Amino acid sequence: MKLLYFTRDPYPTFRADIAVLFGKYLPRHGIQSDIVAQENEPGDAQRASWGGGKALLCGRGGSRAITAVMPILHTLRVLWRTRRTPYDAYQVRDNPLQAAFVLAAAALRRRPFFYWMSFPMVEAYFELARRGPRSIGWLRYLYALFRGHLGKGIFYRFVAMRATHLFVQSEQMAADMVAAGVPRERMTPVPMGVDLETASPDTVPPADDPRLAGRRIVAYLGTLERTRRVDLLFEALARVRKSIPEVLLVLAGDTPDADHRAWLRSRAEELGVADAVLWTGWLPTAEAWRYLRAAELGVSPFPRGFLLDSCSPTKAVEYMALGLPALVNDQPDQAAVVAESGAGLCAPLTAEGFAEAIAALLADRARLAAMAARGPAYVAGHRSYDIIARRVAGTYDRLLGGAAHA
Repeated sequence: MKLLYFTRDPYPTFRADIAVLFGKYLPRHGIQSDIVAQENEPGDAQRASWGGGKALLCGRGGSRAITAVMPILHTLRVLWRTRRTPYDAYQVRDNPLQAAFVLAAAALRRRPFFYWMSFPMVEAYFELARRGPRSIGWLRYLYALFRGHLGKGIFYRFVAMRATHLFVQSEQMAADMVAAGVPRERMTPVPMGVDLETASPDTVPPADDPRLAGRRIVAYLGTLERTRRVDLLFEALARVRKSIPEVLLVLAGDTPDADHRAWLRSRAEELGVADAVLWTGWLPTAEAWRYLRAAELGVSPFPRGFLLDSCSPTKAVEYMALGLPALVNDQPDQAAVVAESGAGLCAPLTAEGFAEAIAALLADRARLAAMAARGPAYVAGHRSYDIIARRVAGTYDRLLGGAAHA
């Protein structure tokens, strides 16, 4: 089976459900994907090496406006140049406008069209517009309103109703789409997973950073953006230090927002926990995982709301795969993973709630050890990309009448 796969993510991408699932595991089931994307940096088109098939890339313009328009022009060019290429199906990820063109081409060529929905893009534009022109500026406000209304009309009235099948990020996203009128039988949830060939206690040694010596380490992996409420962890840390003074919070990640980064550091100073926070900045994935392996507990605060409730957070399953107990809040997907696996704990997303949970878990080493032991086995059986690829390949096989062999 061969897909022509259009994605809004620049190439090469860090997204595991593209790079790992389509670039590494699905080819083992005979599913090839020629990926259509915009290069991340100038010259990536010449250096492209895509494990799933060919990488059909376009460059970046000299301005933000040209860079934004180029993917649509590239989409039309690729559709024309591949009009005689015998693809078994066409697929678009997270781009309603692009999907309208590809869906029309697929219909003309009598091929199935799949939409891969990892995030509610339409609602994200409306959420941005709700911040108002005083907050984000008139130009950005009007653009968000335009993209929101245009995307809503195109996606919900045309793309979602006419797609052969939709792959969604979670059960919650499937429920949201059912509420919007899409039949449940035309959707397959595909949550985020972990590549156990690279992430396991046996393949990732603990970090040997001397700053970790003698500390009770709690780790956070990922973005430090405003929406993730990392400052709440500082408030929790101030409370935990009263009973466990040697606790250390490792932040393995960063934010491109320099102002917010500076505010986070000042907030840690205000709360008196600056000396109990280790900032690593962005690290290569394998190096970041080493800090997780040196920790006793991984934390994953994930604020609630329509946009984030349908996500499938990767942090909790990465923690579990590496034998690290996960402390999460009640975001649907990660709360379900913790409940099913017994490899972590769910706490209220408040400074008090996280502080109480951290202190209780660090005080009970036997409980932590039991949780740590359950994680890798659960991920291997439910959230490894080997398992996920088998399920996705089976879905393609069913939809295409045996063209894919899982």
